[in-house]
Amino acid sequence: MKAMILAAGLGTRLRPLTETLPKPLLPLGGKPMIVHHIEKLAGVGVAELVVNVSWLGALIEQHLGDGEAFGVRIRYSREPDGPLDTGGGIRRALPLLGEGPFLLVAGDIWSDYPLARLAARALAEGELGRLVLVPNPPQHSGGDFSLDSAGRVGTSAVGRRCTYSGISLLSPRLLDGWSDTVFPLREPLRQAAGRGVLSGEIWTGDWEDVGTPERYAALNRRLALRPESPPA
Repeated sequence: MKAMILAAGLGTRLRPLTETLPKPLLPLGGKPMIVHHIEKLAGVGVAELVVNVSWLGALIEQHLGDGEAFGVRIRYSREPDGPLDTGGGIRRALPLLGEGPFLLVAGDIWSDYPLARLAARALAEGELGRLVLVPNPPQHSGGDFSLDSAGRVGTSAVGRRCTYSGISLLSPRLLDGWSDTVFPLREPLRQAAGRGVLSGEIWTGDWEDVGTPERYAALNRRLALRPESPPA
């Protein structure tokens, strides 16, 4: 199975930390954020990894190289004219990802979600993806999606709503009809959810959107108190 790490963002919410260092290379628990993701993906059997890059992308490529040091093969999807947002970046990377389902991990999250659970799962006939959802954090209290008792992701404004964690198993067919222009992943996800072709699960373990200097500093302090903290 292949996987993709989203790493092309400008990191504007994390400035000034990201003015000279791209967000994926910010250290968490003693190593760059993206390295935690790579190590965990390699640990569940991912051999080929795609990383999209834009802002200060050369630094990411210099640090990670071809992936041999991590036991994976890394290929880079470059967005030289500026980030294409999450959806456009994935769309551009599809030729590198192939025709089968792939794991997707946002580069700016921290979680102990067991990726082996998704890596071992096959999408059902007609299913375009499986999303890992989390309880809504304070900064995103309205959530992104609903989840029914059968595990079907929807867009209902009533009932239990959850936040998309940035971790998923996706079919390339999710982006059929979309071009590699600038658009967020939430748009095709919402369309697919409205058609009932996404499944999901709720993860109540450790998860953090490392999106501001304050949350980044707080997470680093918390990790310093734990001997080992497996990320997703």
